[in-house]
Amino acid sequence: MVRQMKKKILFDIHSWIGIKLSILFFIVCFSGTLATLSHEMDWLFIPDIRVSETGEKVSKNLMVKNLQSVYPDSKLEFWQGAQENYLCDIVFVKKGERQVYAFVNPYTGAVQGHATITFQRFFRDLHYYLFIPFQYGHFTVLVFAFLLLISCLTALLFYKKWYRKLFELKTKNGSLVFFRSLHRLVGVWSVPFTLLFSVTGIWYFIERTNIANVSDIANPRQPKFEYSGQPISSEIDFSFSVDYSLAETVAKTEIPGLQVKDIVPPAGPDEVIYLTGTSDVPLVRNRANRVYLDPLTYKVLGVQRAKDLNTITYLNDIADPIHFGTWGGLLTKFIWFIFGLGISSLVLSGIWISLKRKVKTLAKQQKQRMGIWKYINWLIFLILIIFMYNMLISTYHASVLALATITGGWMIFIAAAWYLFGYKLKKVVDKEMLNKNQSC
Repeated sequence: MVRQMKKKILFDIHSWIGIKLSILFFIVCFSGTLATLSHEMDWLFIPDIRVSETGEKVSKNLMVKNLQSVYPDSKLEFWQGAQENYLCDIVFVKKGERQVYAFVNPYTGAVQGHATITFQRFFRDLHYYLFIPFQYGHFTVLVFAFLLLISCLTALLFYKKWYRKLFELKTKNGSLVFFRSLHRLVGVWSVPFTLLFSVTGIWYFIERTNIANVSDIANPRQPKFEYSGQPISSEIDFSFSVDYSLAETVAKTEIPGLQVKDIVPPAGPDEVIYLTGTSDVPLVRNRANRVYLDPLTYKVLGVQRAKDLNTITYLNDIADPIHFGTWGGLLTKFIWFIFGLGISSLVLSGIWISLKRKVKTLAKQQKQRMGIWKYINWLIFLILIIFMYNMLISTYHASVLALATITGGWMIFIAAAWYLFGYKLKKVVDKEMLNKNQSC
C-alpha cells in the first residue's frame, strides 16, 4: 500500500510538470532543439551565407578592407568565425543605431550579403531567455533544467525495470496503449540526453547566480592598460584600423595550434583586442583559449590556454558544446537534434495520453484539470511575444519577410496548442459527460 502511494506521488509530480507547464516546457525544449541546427538552417534558407571550401583562407585584413568599402562610416562590433567550413564568417557591423550581420567569405574575402537577424540568433535568444529582459527570461528557462531533471528521475522511480523496455512498443489494443508505450519507449531512450540537458542547464543556473563564485572564476575580467598616446579623432573608426592579420599571428604564437574564431574589435586605443578560438584541446568552446592584445603595439596583455584551465573553468567551457552537441560537428549536432525532438515529443505525447485516459472524475473537474496554470502558461507566452516583437523591430530591425516567417511559425504553434488544449480537451470532456448522462 505504501509503495503504491509513493508510486502515485511520483507519477503525480511527473504529470504535474508535463501537463501544468506544458506550453512553456515545450517552447524551451523545442527552441533548444532547433538551436542545435540553427546554423544549418541559415545555410538552407540564406544563400548568401554559403561558401565552398577552396584552398587557403584569405587574410583578415582583406576581409576588413572589403567590409569597410561595403559599410562605410560604420564600426565592427564582433567577428564570429565560421562555425563550419560551409559557412561564412559573420561580422556584426553597426552604423548609428542599426546593426547588421555581414556574411564574409573566408576563402575569397568577399562580402556576400547581410541580414538583420538570422535563424541562429533568433533561436539562440528564444532558448536563452525567451526574449524576456531583466533576467526574468533567463531564470524562467533555467528553472526548467531542474524541472526536467525531476521529471526524468520521478519517471525512472515509478516506472520499475524501465531498462527492460528498451525495445518494447505495443502497437495493438488501441491508440491509448500505443501512445503510452511510445511515450515510455522514447523516454527510456532519451534518459542520457535528458540528464545531460538538465545537468548542463543547472550548471548555467549556478554560473548565472555565481554560486561558490563559479562565474567569477570561470569568466575572468579583461586586462586593463593605460593608453598614453595622442588623442585619436572620433571621426576615425578605430575598429577598421586594427591590423587583424598581425593580431591573429601573435595569438597563434602564444597558443600553438590555435585557430582564431571570434574577435572582439577595440572601440578605441584604450580597449584591448580580444581573440578566441580552438586548439588541440577537444570538447571546449572557443572562449577556452583567449588572447588579449594592445591594439596599437600588439603586445600580449593576457593569455588563457585551454590546456591550463582549472576545473571550474574547464567545466564551464565544455557546458555549451555538450549542451548543444557542437563538439563533434554536424554529426553530433544531428544526433542531439534527434534526441531533442524526442524529449520535446514527450511533452506532446504526455498531453495526448492525459486527454485519452478515461476520466474517473466529474466532467467539471476534468475541465479544471489545468486550472489557473493554463492561464499562467499563456500569460508568460503573451509576455514573450510582446517583448520578442519589440526586440525584433527596435533592436534587430527585422525585415518584413523575417517578421512574416516568425509570425507564421507562431501561428502554427498556437493552432497546434489550441487543438490539444482546446478542441481535444473539450472533446474528451463532452464524451465523458455523455457517458455519465447515459449511465444515470
